[in-house]
Amino acid sequence: MTLISKLKSSYKVRRFMKHKPAVVGVVIVVLFLLAGAFGPTLAPYDPYRQGLPRLTPPSWQFPMGTDGFGRDIFSRVLHGARLSLTVGLGATALGVCIGGTLGMLAGYFPKTLERPIMFITEVLLAFPSILLAMAVVAILGTGLTNVIIAVGVRQVPSYVRMTRSTVLSVRDAEYTEAARALGASTPRILGKTILPNIMAPLMVYTTLQVGWTILLAALLSFVGLGVQAPTPEWGYMVAEGRAWLRQAPHVATMPGLVILALVMSLNLIGDALRDALDPRLKQ
Repeated sequence: MTLISKLKSSYKVRRFMKHKPAVVGVVIVVLFLLAGAFGPTLAPYDPYRQGLPRLTPPSWQFPMGTDGFGRDIFSRVLHGARLSLTVGLGATALGVCIGGTLGMLAGYFPKTLERPIMFITEVLLAFPSILLAMAVVAILGTGLTNVIIAVGVRQVPSYVRMTRSTVLSVRDAEYTEAARALGASTPRILGKTILPNIMAPLMVYTTLQVGWTILLAALLSFVGLGVQAPTPEWGYMVAEGRAWLRQAPHVATMPGLVILALVMSLNLIGDALRDALDPRLKQ
């Protein structure tokens, strides 16, 4: 790494660190990652164990209370962190790989590949997000893997549009023309010239989309099409809490607040990354 690139990197880090809410968001996301990695070890109770006092409000013994089956909500939230993060990261990775690749091809070959790719993209975007995901789950069936596929399929058209528009802005740039003049092959131009120059907006968009995928997966579980009982998944825990919403609102509120905290943290990080990486926003 050259001195100039090091200075640019340190400048971007300083710009990011100026966003105090984003720094708090990073801390929260790191805590969720630790919970996903070590949740089963840190959980004070077995998340599937019934027999604890039912519908106990939050206390020192039960930080998030217990549900209607006598299960510790905090332990279930810790176990559910791994599932929710797996769905969010897995579905986003699926969208990036498929949608990003198709978007690059559509943007780099506007005369041949753009029309068929964008036609399919517009057809998929015509369906509301939740309905398209529900349709995929209805075809494949419920379960963690199928939820990842369903949410990832909904991510693909969004990544196609975003990547295509970004590639169109750099495909005729001077450094791209220079690579063509030097005889670089198309795969090399796409991988070595265009991809590094669209990584900044792609990173920002991906950060924002991870939170959206987690929320969509929770919605699928909420309506009964996601991970099934008794698996401790955040969206399904909120759905279970509806039965005791008046008697014990904490049963639905606690996992709902956890989802809100993670999604908001990812959005704050995405906004800060956009400000730090976008040269047009430099002061």
